[in-house]
Amino acid sequence: MDLLAPDAQRRLAARPEALAETVRAAPSDKPFIIDEIQKVPELLDVVHLLIEERRGRRFILTGSSARKLKRGGADLLAGRASVSRLHPFLASELGERFDLGDALRNGLLPVVWSSRDRERSLQAYVDLYMREEIQTEGLTRSLGTFARFLETISFSQAGLLNLSAIARDAQAGRKAVEAYVGILEDLLLAFRIPVFARRARRKITTHPKFFFADTGIFRALRPAGPLDRREEIEGQAIEGLVAQHLRAWIDYRGGKDHLHFWRTQAGSEVDLVLYGESGIWGVEVKNSGRVRDEDLRNLRGFLEEYPSARGILLHRGTERALRGGILVTPCAPFLTALRPDRSMEDAAETA
Repeated sequence: MDLLAPDAQRRLAARPEALAETVRAAPSDKPFIIDEIQKVPELLDVVHLLIEERRGRRFILTGSSARKLKRGGADLLAGRASVSRLHPFLASELGERFDLGDALRNGLLPVVWSSRDRERSLQAYVDLYMREEIQTEGLTRSLGTFARFLETISFSQAGLLNLSAIARDAQAGRKAVEAYVGILEDLLLAFRIPVFARRARRKITTHPKFFFADTGIFRALRPAGPLDRREEIEGQAIEGLVAQHLRAWIDYRGGKDHLHFWRTQAGSEVDLVLYGESGIWGVEVKNSGRVRDEDLRNLRGFLEEYPSARGILLHRGTERALRGGILVTPCAPFLTALRPDRSMEDAAETA
């Protein structure tokens, strides 16, 4: 059942119990799929009833927003369903078709990647999604303020999330900005990662780091004019691309690792930190074809702080080397080698 279809949505919104009638008449050995479940959250109660009625029934419920489900206080099937997140394509899924430059420009959303005109499809996706999900659902009263917020927060990609500064630049209240960030997260368009603070000996920052869920979304929202440095934008994009890959890799492996970053109050920073079953990995990302010794300074500081950690620096050149215990390797081969059935160590060695 596709709840984007107006007739199906109207029929089930008016009579949710019609779902039970349809399911009971269908073969019980096949899964029943409901797409865009958040359009009619009342159906979760019916699904719960049908699962209790016959334990062998299987349901696959997909959706692009958790906000309406939370807002309605719907039955989220606690204890009777597993939750999985689907991410943009991984480079390993595309294999030889993966192109780092194209991924940095247009991202890896399947609907965009499969289009003949990716740039145009990306802009249409962002514009349409914002209009449908934000305006139709009435998630914000002022679309003009929200549009200013989107442009402003695009400058926070791969940076510390300072809500007060964003509110000032977007000419909006801090509480409104905090709510807007929550909207982006509920619509699966953005995510935050916390600072790594385990047994920290140095004073560290407290602000989380902000990323859009796909590099293409960031590039579609980020203004690019004569005063905007191309290197800065591409630097934010490539760090975001690595972050979205690691986040997907963690989810697809069962969520036994966690993604962080490391930043001291003195300003030393490691872009991404992987912590969990895979050990501790400090990951630095450079939008440069040449790796200088000073590019390794922050990773060395992190390894001094955590002697059991391993460090990896990803860059856009061709150098593959082990420099002072830190693996230096090109970004594209590493992303292509990062597969859910491989450990971080295997991916690094393969790259």
